[in-house]
Amino acid sequence: MKSFRYLLFGSSLSSNLPIPGLPTSNSTIAPPDIQLHLGISSEVEFHPAPEPKSETLTYVSSYTDVSGEPALRVWEPPRRDYLHFVYTDGTEFWLDRKGSTIQGMWPEQSSLENATSYLLGPILGFVLRLRGVVCLHASAVALADRCVAFVGPAGAGKSTTAAAFARSGRSVISDDIVGLVEREGQFYVLPAYPHLCLWPESVQMLYGSPEALPRFIQDWEKRRLPLGEDGARFEDRTLLLEAVYLLSTRRAQAAPLIDAIPSAEALLALVANTYATNLIDRDMRAKEFAVLGRLVSSIPVRAVHPSDDPRRLDDLCAAIRDDFEARDA
Repeated sequence: MKSFRYLLFGSSLSSNLPIPGLPTSNSTIAPPDIQLHLGISSEVEFHPAPEPKSETLTYVSSYTDVSGEPALRVWEPPRRDYLHFVYTDGTEFWLDRKGSTIQGMWPEQSSLENATSYLLGPILGFVLRLRGVVCLHASAVALADRCVAFVGPAGAGKSTTAAAFARSGRSVISDDIVGLVEREGQFYVLPAYPHLCLWPESVQMLYGSPEALPRFIQDWEKRRLPLGEDGARFEDRTLLLEAVYLLSTRRAQAAPLIDAIPSAEALLALVANTYATNLIDRDMRAKEFAVLGRLVSSIPVRAVHPSDDPRRLDDLCAAIRDDFEARDA
């Protein structure tokens, strides 16, 4: 059976179907780190439709769809060897506990493109956690062969800030999920995939019209900024993380402000902005806390207060660049 190879977050992935929006890799690593089965496959690891009564409901999303139904439910079988993710539109994924196999299926009225929006976000994010990678809910850009990360809650402007840096010629290493690896007391960011995901208002702010970028899928408002095209660049190397910028309260009609944060406060802020934490167990959470504790002790975490004037987005990038370069002075 034909397979398609990819490199994502430092891991090799093999899929029975091409993943929309991702360039294939020439990697010949065998077997791959992660095996992906999309749609109906003769090589699946899990039964495609386990009896509902054999599974236990372990998680219900606080996010809901337009009808008020939880956007996601997660089920677990008695033997606890995999997790079953069921989205409100009928898309389903099965993940083994080792983070080595993913099976995904979707209803007839949906599509591979729609399933990919889950796969490259919460599904892959949780697989990374299963594989021992601590992830921030963040974006990261390259600066002088190192990188900085922008952290914050939904709507804080992480992807918008990364896109503004991309527009100025800087390379983006990751969006939404920033996977961290620790090597000899230093922290590195793993390269993700070559696009940014932006809301229409961000596209309007950056490019003058929400229609300047295409939608990911027809019935979803978010737009796709390809990296590697039209001057927006993608960084495919694992880079040293030099600083973390926590996007905080916006300031009315004022220039961006950057403040230092005490380590204890920084640690709590990062713990509150990790990715895919709802299903991690006690051991995974303890590891996360320890890793982030070492991170805030080794690199600065800054509070960034952007202006609420969208015309000052370039000023925000300049302030972050100045702060970053001051560390080298």
